Amino acid sequence: MSYVLILGATSDVAVACAHEFAANGYNLYLAGRDTGTLNILASDANIRHRVEAKALKFDALQSDTHQSFYESLNPKPDVTICVFGLLGDQQRSEHNWTDCEKVIHSNYTGAVSVLNAVANHYEANKSGVIVGVSSVAGERGRQSNYIYGSAKAGFTAYLSGLRNRLTKSNVHVVTVKPGFINTRMTEGLKLPKPLTAEPEHLSKAILKAVKKKKDVIYVLPVWRLIMLIIRNIPEGIFKKLKL
Repeated sequence: MSYVLILGATSDVAVACAHEFAANGYNLYLAGRDTGTLNILASDANIRHRVEAKALKFDALQSDTHQSFYESLNPKPDVTICVFGLLGDQQRSEHNWTDCEKVIHSNYTGAVSVLNAVANHYEANKSGVIVGVSSVAGERGRQSNYIYGSAKAGFTAYLSGLRNRLTKSNVHVVTVKPGFINTRMTEGLKLPKPLTAEPEHLSKAILKAVKKKKDVIYVLPVWRLIMLIIRNIPEGIFKKLKL
């Protein structure tokens, strides 16, 4: 039976993915820092979906442990979903390097570190699927969240290069670009409902993308049009906008 590794498995999107993949017969590796919560999620999946689910200790910021973490998995996962990230606070990141660095590592360098290990194994075995949850925020820097957005821009470029590298080895890479998501990370923000997806929307879209080998998906199609417009605003005008 196939296994899916979910990195950052306590987030709302990750929990939805766990249920979606388990309902479709996948065994689960649930990886994250909060092993107490992970054990509860694993037990729930075992009972509810009758699959094997394991809670695993994983910290995106401890890159020196990522290679050994992946090597310890037996059997290796057929699908790896990297869903961890940190929105952070733009103003704090502008004035405090510790906060800024955490946002960058949580959204970019931590993901690259662990996915390098996954990619090398998949390439050698000529099979596997990598899913990276990036963001539309990475498509153009905006004053309201450019630290987070720049890290996601780097992650999107990384996934694109990984896809280009691995396609000849029968390894597929999916880039997921959600817009607004109704999660704990965005709690308190005033999000427009027509532009806001629920975690379940993402989980279903991700499973579909894995099965149909999609390259890049926008969870709500309207975001493809929105970002097309934003990307094509002339810089002379764009720099004067408050976005």
